[in-house]
Amino acid sequence: MRRALALAQQAALDGEVPVGAVLVQGDRIIAEGANNPVAAHDPTGHAEIVALRAGGLALGSYRLTDTVLYVTLEPCIMCAAAIIHARVRRVVFGAFDAKAGAAGSFTDVFGLQGLNHRVDVFGGVLADDSAALLSGFFAARR
Repeated sequence: MRRALALAQQAALDGEVPVGAVLVQGDRIIAEGANNPVAAHDPTGHAEIVALRAGGLALGSYRLTDTVLYVTLEPCIMCAAAIIHARVRRVVFGAFDAKAGAAGSFTDVFGLQGLNHRVDVFGGVLADDSAALLSGFFAARR
């Protein structure tokens, strides 16, 4: 999670909303990502999506089985759906997102019945650090 926070800090320096993600398989990092929708002119440029894309390339498959995704902010609906589709085993996130979080704060995409894959989700890891980074970023822009 600390590496994800470092990626989020770099995103903030680049003028992006500070969110970072790290995809791990076993004990090694296989991919990472930071928010980049502004620079990439891509509405799907969330840290999770960037990390999932890089993970697919690293593993040579869109199925990222037996991986854990660490992300500094609770995934949104788009990212939660992509995580499920990629067959990620577990998501560990930092700050909860009452306005857009799809792991239980706003809605719970991971808990939808009828899905063919279940993701283990655990939130609140280094939540204060993640939330402070986000609060500071938005306070500086007001």
